[in-house]
Amino acid sequence: MTDNAGRVGVVLMAYGTPRSPEEIEPYYTDIRRGRPPTPEALADLVARYDAIGGISPLAKLTEDQRDGLQAALDEIEPDTYHVTLGLKHADPKVEVASAELVAAGFSKLIGLVLAPHYSSYSIGQYLDRTRQGVVDAEATTPVAGVESWAVESAFVDFIAADLGERLATMRASTEHPVRVLFTAHSLPQRIIDAGDPYPDELRSTAEAVAAQLGLAEGDDWTIAWQSAGRTPEPWIGPDILEVIDELGDGGQHGGVIVSAVGFVADHLEVLFDLDIEASQRAEQVGLAFDRTACVNDEPSIMAALARRVADLA
Repeated sequence: MTDNAGRVGVVLMAYGTPRSPEEIEPYYTDIRRGRPPTPEALADLVARYDAIGGISPLAKLTEDQRDGLQAALDEIEPDTYHVTLGLKHADPKVEVASAELVAAGFSKLIGLVLAPHYSSYSIGQYLDRTRQGVVDAEATTPVAGVESWAVESAFVDFIAADLGERLATMRASTEHPVRVLFTAHSLPQRIIDAGDPYPDELRSTAEAVAAQLGLAEGDDWTIAWQSAGRTPEPWIGPDILEVIDELGDGGQHGGVIVSAVGFVADHLEVLFDLDIEASQRAEQVGLAFDRTACVNDEPSIMAALARRVADLA
């Protein structure tokens, strides 16, 4: 057995996804805190996966991100870091991954979430679950965490470069203005009302990208929210589909480019909610549509995140 004393265990955390059609129902049940979905709700989710090819590529992409982060950390300091996945709604769960690193003898744990924007509802919960894994293992291993990388320069540069090219192409094809929509996953309004910084986190990314490209808020770009949960309580808005409708109804815009900076991998909320649903809505109201690329395992960003992890070691 490898002696891990003095080494750092890195819990790379993500939402998780079903790996096969058979896993969709238990995955959905886990999201619903153990309450099985109704047949209608399950059928709707299955239909969404069918529309993007039967299953999401997220599991493979998350593994690629893990491998990319491991390679970048090995470049910084070989044989010092070990990256493992911890997932919220699929195996291996965050607490289990954390406890296993403790059991393997790592001297310190560092949590990194595959989401740029801090919220107590997302990144905060992930890091708490990392600490809970240490408690579950009846250990006192120290835990540190990267809380936000909303304005990480490599991330901002990646988005700005891709957005700039798409803007130039779309602007050349229309005589009307093109609007950029920076989006992230909506959250229940009650969380924001309690003072959560999530909207400010998204805005910081949008402003950093816009500054690089010389874009003016209101005229060139705005913020929208997407993929709100199907619950009775209000979620933060405006919803992206409503914004697309408004831009189309005005008749003064030629197209819209969505930069889903809240997501760092191609998955259901991108491949269906944007590439299918939002794209179709734009077509219905006479707008051209495009979206910026997701980070996935982009080496420059994996290297930047590795440096953030190393700074906490």
